[in-house]
This record gives sequence, structure tokens and C-alpha cells, in this order.
Amino acid sequence: MIRNENQKSDYQYILGDCLKKLKEFEDGKFKLIITSPPYNVGKEYEVKKSIEKYLSEQDAIIAELIRTLHPSGSICWQVGNFIDKGEVFPLDIFYYNIFKSHGLKLRNRIIWQFGHGLHSSKRFSGRYETILWFTKGDNYTFNLDLVRVPSKYPGKKHFKGPKKGEFSSNPNGKNPSDIWEIVLNDWENEIWNIPNVKANHVEKSDHPCQYPIELVERCLLALTDEFDWVLDPFAGVGSTVLASLKNNRNVVGIENQIRLAA
Repeated sequence: MIRNENQKSDYQYILGDCLKKLKEFEDGKFKLIITSPPYNVGKEYEVKKSIEKYLSEQDAIIAELIRTLHPSGSICWQVGNFIDKGEVFPLDIFYYNIFKSHGLKLRNRIIWQFGHGLHSSKRFSGRYETILWFTKGDNYTFNLDLVRVPSKYPGKKHFKGPKKGEFSSNPNGKNPSDIWEIVLNDWENEIWNIPNVKANHVEKSDHPCQYPIELVERCLLALTDEFDWVLDPFAGVGSTVLASLKNNRNVVGIENQIRLAA
């Protein structure tokens, strides 16, 4: 896309029922749909229900999301676990079947690892969540160079063969892999930090289950181009909206009005 110097990214933050509001958007509008849906774990903004009913309701929303997804678009679905009477139900496994039933293709199951969270006394404390990255087809946007991280041995060279003496790693860094955590660039003191937004973190708001802007940024830089449309159907405090505007993407966020007013 050729950028107009005067072009500015557009945004909407819509209050209302997600499923109803989605019906107002045309087919194929969004290049990236990224969100962290309610986990049905009984937080104050959720009404806990059976996992079967919860997934059935999510299926209806997902069907509508896929309708609005661009043919070369992606969905990034970030989830944790559903807990019932001490038993863990990994939501990404349940969601995988839903997305596959709608014809989407899984490109990565990404592990977001963080160092802080709730402590458990009857099982090992959870320190990761997952992001399911699906595409609608085989022709999808993937800008790897925009999300590379520092190589462990940036000065390493080939010691034999036709490339002897040449650098063996990409000068822009390495692929961040499917495990996302804090990465430190020792020689430039730069950090690509994907934190768990808790307690006194600078991004923390009153929302009880907030996901970080940095997590969104990596996805939208890799999976969209400037001024593509991005959607977060469970927008919360607007992490996706802020990340998109910061990086010159158009964006729509949808959030339940009742919860915001509470």
C-alpha cells in the first residue's frame, strides 16, 4: 500500500452486544481479528455458565467474525483455562474444533509465557496462556521482518563451505518462534517486553483481566499492513485500539456497554 502523507488511521469504539453489532459490518472487512474473549471463569464481569453453553454462544459469534474476515485475513484468539471444581479445561483445545468446523487453518499455537500471576496451592501455578492464529486461506499476510527479535549470536559466521566468512544469521534478528516472552538485546539494551499486566504495571487499568498492548502489536505488525482494518470484538479497555492507532492501522473495538458502565 502506498501511504498518503496526510492519511490518518480511523477507529471506532462501539458499546453494545458483540453479536448484534457485528451484523452491521460488511463481509471481508477486517484483515485481522484479535481478541481475548471472556474465559467463563466467574470474574465479576462474567456470568458463569456450563462450558457447553459458553462454547455454543462463542460459536455463534465466531461464525459472524469469519464472515467479516478478509479472504487473506487472520484471527488471533488469546485464551487461558476454564476451571470447574478444581479441574482445568484448556480453552484453546475446545476453540480449535470450533474454528476448524468453520474451515479455518491453524498456523500457530503460540505460548505467551509470563513471570507473574495467581498462585495455586493444589496444582502448579499457571504462567502462560495461548494464542491460536488461524487464517481464512493460504494467501495471507505475514511480515516476519517487522517482528524479528535479537539473535543469540548476531556475529556468528559460516566457518566452511561456499558461505565461509559470511554472517550465518539474519541481520534483522531471528524469528520470535511460537513461545513469546521477554527478550533482551544485550548489545543495544533494547527490550521487546510482553508483560502480564498486573498490579502496578504502567498499563494497568481497573479492568480485572487486561491483556497488554505489546501482545497485540506483535500480531498486528506481522499480520497486517498499514491502514488495514483490525477488529477486537471483546475490546475491554481498548488495548487493541491503542496498539492499532500507534501503528497506523484502522480499528474497531466492540465492548458490552453494561460491563463498561459497572
